[in-house]
Amino acid sequence: MSTATLEVTTPSDREIAMTRVFDASRKLVFDCFTKPELLKRWGLGPRAWKLTECEIDLRVGGAWRFVTTKNTGEVMALGGVFLEIVVPERIVQTERFEDAWYAGEGRNTMIFVESGGKTSMTLTCLYDSKETRDSVLKSPMEGGVSTSYDRLAEMLPTFAAESRE
Repeated sequence: MSTATLEVTTPSDREIAMTRVFDASRKLVFDCFTKPELLKRWGLGPRAWKLTECEIDLRVGGAWRFVTTKNTGEVMALGGVFLEIVVPERIVQTERFEDAWYAGEGRNTMIFVESGGKTSMTLTCLYDSKETRDSVLKSPMEGGVSTSYDRLAEMLPTFAAESRE
């Protein structure tokens, strides 16, 4: 598995799994997904979009909410609730877009595995139906996730240096 590519698979008829390997410790990668001050610097979506609001109450039952804004002014907001947190190994959370473009609610599971100083992060999204999963697969989601993870990979050396200060 290359550190420069996003691997997308469909483990079941209701799931999408996305895996990327990052050249950083599991703790740092986990922090980049859970600390608003880091997440706002690299996430989320295509380069024309910027994460403008990021709220994370990292505890079971705690809520999260992201607002991304396109350079044209278009806004997309989503959020959910944390169902399970094992620092720095695993996060399970719900996901729902405020202006829903797919039916129901997603359930996202992030798994962080470190080996040889690199961290493999797999995000598995479970949807209410095969039709919903298929509509997400047809959306620009893969490109947005890939671009976001590329930005994270570019920022990791800076984040690592800052964490040593």
